[in-house]
Amino acid sequence: MRKATINFTITLDENNLPESIEWKASDSQDGGKSKAIMLTMWDENEHNTMRIDLWTKTMPIDEMKRFFHQNLVTMSDTFTRATGEEKMSGDMRDFAAYFAEKMGLVDPK
Repeated sequence: MRKATINFTITLDENNLPESIEWKASDSQDGGKSKAIMLTMWDENEHNTMRIDLWTKTMPIDEMKRFFHQNLVTMSDTFTRATGEEKMSGDMRDFAAYFAEKMGLVDPK
């Protein structure tokens, strides 16, 4: 059996706010710095989602809006692969498009 790890190093300021976020994967040369992270995990004992949402003080609002939009899109793609629920995934993509329009990420049609 093969194992891999992904490590996150969070540097905090005196008020425990993230100054920097760095990550490294054990079986890859990939890694680097990030301004935000959203990590969700399924707790099989409690049957609920655990999550960690962090962003640095230097994360601009416009990048945060784009970050959320891209997460909405990729969540709909993941939902399709995980469940095969094409209709609901389409509804999720429609909401992501609505979100992008309302946040000024795309030109309104």
